[in-house]
Amino acid sequence: MLLTRRTVLLGSLALGACARVPASPEGPLEPITLESAFVGRAVGAGVFRVSLTGSERRFDARLDGRLEGDRLTVVEDFFYDDGEENRLTWVFDRTGPGRWTGRREDTVGEAEVIETGTEIRLSYTADFRSGEDVTRLGFEDVIYFGPDGRIINDAIVTRWGLPVARVRFEMLRH
Repeated sequence: MLLTRRTVLLGSLALGACARVPASPEGPLEPITLESAFVGRAVGAGVFRVSLTGSERRFDARLDGRLEGDRLTVVEDFFYDDGEENRLTWVFDRTGPGRWTGRREDTVGEAEVIETGTEIRLSYTADFRSGEDVTRLGFEDVIYFGPDGRIINDAIVTRWGLPVARVRFEMLRH
């Protein structure tokens, strides 16, 4: 069978389309809510991996969350391995049982949050600045408690609807 460039490209796009949403974690999991994951202080480390090139950008982060009524505010301080530092603040509003909307300085529109019992699904679009350039990316996150009590956030990052990167962020609450 002769493989043409077009066949390889179409096959890659079809396979990539299957990976637009992170898989649910396996095994018995502890229940998790946005409050149980993000109220209080946490520290963690993560990696942003570009699928096509295999390049990575590592980071550490400190989070501080507080709940006031049906509003959860989470301040995130990021420290990247290249020396860059960044502060972003999520503001989530409860819209119903197990449902929230959220905004951050870089989001386009509102994030949608759904608590399913043993995982949190977070979906949003954000504009990332790098020098003079802005790149619009989509994020599909799944957040859950690991077996050792860590909070794990796995995300698939898309551009123009196609998966381009993955993020894994693991944190511990204080």
